[in-house]
Amino acid sequence: MGRRFDHLGDVEAFVTVVEKGSMTEGAIALSTTPSVLSRAISRLETRLGVQLLRRTTRRLSLTDAGRSYLEQARAAFSLIDDAERAIQGPEGALLTGHVRISVPTTYGHYRLPSMVGRFMRAYPEVNIELSITNRNVDLVAEGYDLAIRLGPLPDSGLVARKLEDAPLRLVAAPHYLERFGAPPTIEDLVSHQCLPFVMPSTGRCAPWLFRIDGRDVDWTPPGRIRVFDDVLGVVSLAEHGLGICQTYDFIVRDRIEQGRLVDVLEHARGRSRPFSIIFAPHRRLSAATRALIDFLAKDSEAPDVLSAKRCSAEATTSRT
Repeated sequence: MGRRFDHLGDVEAFVTVVEKGSMTEGAIALSTTPSVLSRAISRLETRLGVQLLRRTTRRLSLTDAGRSYLEQARAAFSLIDDAERAIQGPEGALLTGHVRISVPTTYGHYRLPSMVGRFMRAYPEVNIELSITNRNVDLVAEGYDLAIRLGPLPDSGLVARKLEDAPLRLVAAPHYLERFGAPPTIEDLVSHQCLPFVMPSTGRCAPWLFRIDGRDVDWTPPGRIRVFDDVLGVVSLAEHGLGICQTYDFIVRDRIEQGRLVDVLEHARGRSRPFSIIFAPHRRLSAATRALIDFLAKDSEAPDVLSAKRCSAEATTSRT
């Protein structure tokens, strides 16, 4: 009787190529050549009787069958990883593994580094592949284990675990306010240089969120300068005196303490936006992935986050 799973090397080649995004990068990861991987995937397609990848000179893309097979193959390899760990040592033994995670630029630059640093010290044998981008990746098709997303999540079938509600602040540079004055009300913002961010998902300016006398107000800022793609651009422009922007407390807190930015319309603070971890519910998560989810969820309750939440709550209480 022939071996049932002598094709697992070809399956690993397929999974690796998809996760790395190209034959060349997959070959580097597996210490082989692109031609060897191409033949391995062709053998696998012949065995299965379906096309898994569409190949062009510039890119690879998954077929529907390939996307389904990738999902199941990654789950199977995860089971094997867990089985090996279960017999290699008792509970609490050294955790190993690889986690791919996608995060937006705001969280990736200002919140995640300290969290990842603590996680890596706690789990020194876990490797993390981190993509910092404002593009919403396809977790399954692009081979990501996790993503951190901003805002209320659509009913996409993904599981979400909230990290925090990040308080918002309206800020401007001191020399901008010296030149143009501080707006006393939201209505006065129309005569100022506002710095809106255009949301990639809608092509519209993201509304600024205020709380006035206990009432939530969403206000769409006009602006001669509109920022696309990277929301951190509005902060850089505001710091250089080009206008007023709304952003997260965790981004501008240090700048305010250093006097590089100043709060505007403090009486209208009190709103926030949520950040959450998302993952596919039907995919078996590796032990390393589960550990990272639990660590980030717990670490998001660290003192600096709780302090920001308390500040937001105190600001709201003081106005009621």
